[in-house]
Amino acid sequence: MQERINEILTYCNEKINAVKKSNECKDLKVELLGKSGKITELFRFMKEVPNDQKQAVGKMLNDAKTKVESLINAKETFLVEAELEEKINSAEKIDITLPTESVVGSLHPRTIIQKQIEDVFISMGFVVEDGNEVETEFNNFIAVNVPENHPARDMQDTFWLDNGQVLKTHTSASQNKILRNYNPPIRAIFPGRCFRNEDIDASHENTFFQLEGVIVDKDVSVGNLIYFMKEMLSKIFKKDVEVRLRPGFFPFTEPSFEMDVKCPFCDGKGCKTCKNGGWIELCPCGMIHPNVLRHGGIDPEKYSGCAFGLGLDRMVMLSLGINDIRDLNSGNLKLLKQFKLDV
Repeated sequence: MQERINEILTYCNEKINAVKKSNECKDLKVELLGKSGKITELFRFMKEVPNDQKQAVGKMLNDAKTKVESLINAKETFLVEAELEEKINSAEKIDITLPTESVVGSLHPRTIIQKQIEDVFISMGFVVEDGNEVETEFNNFIAVNVPENHPARDMQDTFWLDNGQVLKTHTSASQNKILRNYNPPIRAIFPGRCFRNEDIDASHENTFFQLEGVIVDKDVSVGNLIYFMKEMLSKIFKKDVEVRLRPGFFPFTEPSFEMDVKCPFCDGKGCKTCKNGGWIELCPCGMIHPNVLRHGGIDPEKYSGCAFGLGLDRMVMLSLGINDIRDLNSGNLKLLKQFKLDV
């Protein structure tokens, strides 16, 4: 039996020495140590060994198996290290100093404009708040001076849920929570997505984005409103802009205004952007109605405030020359990937 074991060991040594690649070692393990391997076959002869020799023969077989396993593992380790060394010393190298190609995504143009506006207001001491997209009827209408049966509700036909809540129709729905969460003086802006039951065309969408702001303190005036809006618009359009106020109507402000900006693209001479009028209607605004302050837990005899709104989608279209609001929600990557913002 010893002679047979020696023959198999010699065969195994020859096979192991002949291996030239590390991945060949796995196949060799199967050939020598697998279920039908050379070493395994030796164990089948144990039944022919006399009982008084079984222990000694069994030990020889186990030692032979262990020896072959060790030789294969050692050869595999040697080959792996040799192959790695060869790669390191060969022309197959990675120059980590070279730039690698990568596909970098881009921000949505609406996000770009929103971030720019937020940065301007933050620099002027405003906080940025997030609003809910699903709101109570109280916050969306009643708290901003739009009681039941008020005609303004017809202009803000929205989507009602089974529980009586609504998809908010304007960012003004956040006003009450802002007024209650902060004690005057208050400077806050709150951008968000809004919803209305609109006939969709190039300038109307049923899902759109607004940004609203409020300032509440003692002796707040229209002059404060004009200053902050002009400062913001000048930084967004990257030039000093001229603004004007026209009378308007909003239930939550009194008095109410429409703020126009002299067209920054033609300096008021008339162009396609301003429809040859020289001015662009941009920011509804006004002094916060006393009823809105009261709903927010603020005494209108002690404090006053102003509120202003921006259509973020309109700002995007003006700033980037996009003509159709539907493009902003289209997911059209060919359009959207053109716009990048350094952050």
